[in-house]
Amino acid sequence: MRLDGKVAFVTGAGSGIGQRIAQRYAEAGAAVALADLNEAAAQATADALARQGARVLALGVDVTDEAGVDAAIAATANALGGLDILVSNAGIQIVAPVTEFDFADWKRLLAVHLDGAFLSTRAAMRQMIAQGRGGVILYMGSVHSKLASVLKAPYVTAKHGLEGLCRVVAKEGAEHGIRANVICPGFVRTPLVDKQIPEQSRALGISEEDVIRKVMLKDTVDGEFTTLDDVADVALFFASFKSNALTGQSLVASHGWFMQ
Repeated sequence: MRLDGKVAFVTGAGSGIGQRIAQRYAEAGAAVALADLNEAAAQATADALARQGARVLALGVDVTDEAGVDAAIAATANALGGLDILVSNAGIQIVAPVTEFDFADWKRLLAVHLDGAFLSTRAAMRQMIAQGRGGVILYMGSVHSKLASVLKAPYVTAKHGLEGLCRVVAKEGAEHGIRANVICPGFVRTPLVDKQIPEQSRALGISEEDVIRKVMLKDTVDGEFTTLDDVADVALFFASFKSNALTGQSLVASHGWFMQ
């Protein structure tokens, strides 16, 4: 699975899943723009990849800022020679019962996950269509694109919404050679998940060990977290796939937590 000659734009690339996907794409031969709200984190990862010979660009991007997203896609195309792959990965997590969820937090989470995905998609599709060489758009969903958990109303709502957006993009993009897919990981031990462990412990009145064992991993087949490499491998698979056979589809990588 190679990406030689391709240009990728990855949001949330300063850490966690986005960072590992950016690294994997660079290893596969792609030029990569690493976009993150934390520009210093994106730059540090880009510098490490550049030392390994990769063509990279680091960008400070708020995915909810329309002008900022448009400018970042344009800067990527100008600096790296176009755009072939978008990975809409940026996300946040806030946990609380529905009855206690602040409306401001609801709107903030949906803005990052859904508005960010829309703005990134629109800018990327415009660039891809203008180029006339097709492209791939990937969304970072979750097992919560398929099912629900307590304390996560806006997150579950957003992750379900990404599947709908993906399917529309698959249909509208087809005539331009643009494919779309959703990657649906189980729990990956990232800072986002680490933050949830004590939050869920307090909210559920159980120990942090029980949050991991009885909530996060209880339905996996092996009691293991999904790894960064698990998710990056799926992202590389979708980006390098050669036809429209899988467009509009989602793939769950969850160690058996959810099986379709």
